[in-house]
Amino acid sequence: MPIQTLSRLAEVDAHQWDALLPDDQPFLRHAFLSALEDSGSVGGRTGWKPSHRVLLGDDGHLLAAAPAYLKSHSYGEYVFDWSWADACLRAGIPYYPKLLVGIPFTPVGGARLLGTPEAALSLVGALAGDVDEGHCSGVHVNFTDAAADALLRHADGWLERLGCQYHWNNRGYRDFQDFLDALSSRKRKQLRKEREQVAGLGLDFIWMEGRELSETHWDFVYACYSSTYEVRGQAPYLSRAFFSLIGERMPEAIRVVFAHQNGRPVAMAFSLLGGDTLYGRYWGCLAEFDRLHFETCFYQGLDFAIGHGLKRFDAGAQGEHKLIRGFEPVITRSWHRLGHPGLREAVEEFLAGERAGILAYAEEARVALPYRQE
Repeated sequence: MPIQTLSRLAEVDAHQWDALLPDDQPFLRHAFLSALEDSGSVGGRTGWKPSHRVLLGDDGHLLAAAPAYLKSHSYGEYVFDWSWADACLRAGIPYYPKLLVGIPFTPVGGARLLGTPEAALSLVGALAGDVDEGHCSGVHVNFTDAAADALLRHADGWLERLGCQYHWNNRGYRDFQDFLDALSSRKRKQLRKEREQVAGLGLDFIWMEGRELSETHWDFVYACYSSTYEVRGQAPYLSRAFFSLIGERMPEAIRVVFAHQNGRPVAMAFSLLGGDTLYGRYWGCLAEFDRLHFETCFYQGLDFAIGHGLKRFDAGAQGEHKLIRGFEPVITRSWHRLGHPGLREAVEEFLAGERAGILAYAEEARVALPYRQE
């Protein structure tokens, strides 16, 4: 059965798509991905052209799928290949369009090849065919799970790339103080001091679920979110409409903490809840407060995770400053199949050296963790 390409996720039944998901991670849900399209955050002139791959049975039932986008740039991916594109430009080799299998603007690991291993293997063959037949310069499968890693590792022509993120793990802490007690004395004092500094600013923190948020709340959330791009002179990836749509389509997964001063909101952090994990995604502040970022984005999230018995807090892709706050290094993987033999050879050599550096860094990073030695 041939693999089909869909330009809109609305062409797939939402229940059938979600039935392929192996866990409760919210970013792969039909509601999240379709909200990106319907809000104009992808598609149109954004450089993200939906190009989802699906395998249908004889009865039209969905057997396998991969969220995919034809890209004309490398923004919003968090697996950085700008140097590869620059090298191609200098050599006169076309690098765009390329095909990305992943979640736009979301550096969170998870399933990428949905369906049984046998059905997903058909997707792998079709993706390789896109490159071999010259439909794109390469296919990039970002932030994969163990199932996709196993398939791609044994398929010909795929290059593995490693990365490093920082995730916090709940070791059965009773409360935030119990977490602090697990840290070395110096680090414990640093975290306590940071929280005390914010407490002295007269701020109140209020957590709200998606079903409690009005359009006025979403206006404030978007104003904060977009401000983090505006200070860098960039346009935000997500549109205002995206937040209203996910508020309608998946309110049960949404958690937002608002920082109030004198009864007025001044900052927020937006998270999604899935299974046993809290995913911190966006933050913003409309005034300057020392240490408020750490409190809103990290400590409030840790408090929430502990209070709700969650096992993990994924607060975003980057930031070595997470290490001293108890977030541990985690290796991430992506896979790349490149059409031009010279490019492939050069990238393969580059990745070998990068891999050694990433693994060494992750080991060194563990030394910087603040936990007391047993």
